[in-house]
Amino acid sequence: MHRKLKIYGILTSIGILIVLLQGALVTKTGSGEGCGATWPLCFGEVIPTSPAIETIIEYSHRIVSGLVGAMIIVLAIWSWKQLKHVKEARLMAILSVILIIFQGLLGAGAVVFGQSNTILALHFGISAMSLASVVLLTILSFEDGKDRPVTVHVTKRFKAFFFIVITYCYAVIYTGAYVKHTEATLSCAGFPLCNGQLFPGLTGPVGAHFIHRIAGILLLILLFVMMVWVLRHYKTQRLLVWISVICFLLVTAQLISGVSVVFTQNQILTIGLMHALIISTLFSALCYLAMILLRKRAY
Repeated sequence: MHRKLKIYGILTSIGILIVLLQGALVTKTGSGEGCGATWPLCFGEVIPTSPAIETIIEYSHRIVSGLVGAMIIVLAIWSWKQLKHVKEARLMAILSVILIIFQGLLGAGAVVFGQSNTILALHFGISAMSLASVVLLTILSFEDGKDRPVTVHVTKRFKAFFFIVITYCYAVIYTGAYVKHTEATLSCAGFPLCNGQLFPGLTGPVGAHFIHRIAGILLLILLFVMMVWVLRHYKTQRLLVWISVICFLLVTAQLISGVSVVFTQNQILTIGLMHALIISTLFSALCYLAMILLRKRAY
């Protein structure tokens, strides 16, 4: 059922993941001004002539973003028609379109008008939400046709804890993006100490980096608590067990990649990109669990 929609959803999910990684690459290489202050043209040209490497990175990001944006709109319309009996699908379709438009406007505004580091960090946060909405739409196309939707049974206390965790996860994503845009990635040398200090202060680039470290460690602890909670009280619910374990493994990999960025002096491009990829994947997994937990209200 919905075979073509499923394939298209997978391709679109891969596409937006590429856009997200390209955005991280633009930030990491300082290519945000690779096309000057012009948009959608690049230095006033449709196709830039004799482009520098920064121009190639920025311009390719623009092209792929535009193509994937169009794919997301098509996916939203297609899903609305094919999955119109699923309330979640209608919501995800609307969100996916709103988020990709907002993401594009933020990117264009940053080029033409310039933006503060606070707003630029939000750009990555919106990208993570956009990825999650497309992934959920794709999952819904796979779930449709089953006898009943996938559900889990948990207490109100667990639900409350989980929604605190997912909200906090988004905040951690934002702090990480803020560190990148303020060029504070290497402000704290070493780990677990920061420049040889247990508490280096909370001001300036060092403070931004240190806050992100503490936030990431706390997220690891929260997801560990969630996994243990599930294994102790909900071990018969296999989907819940799998998601909790996967989320903990992802946040562990995220911490390892972050520490690796510090010890390699941010010189290995793939580590930095993996850092962005893992946290975005983690957020999508948490969003899927959120959708399941809210299903009693959706159906």
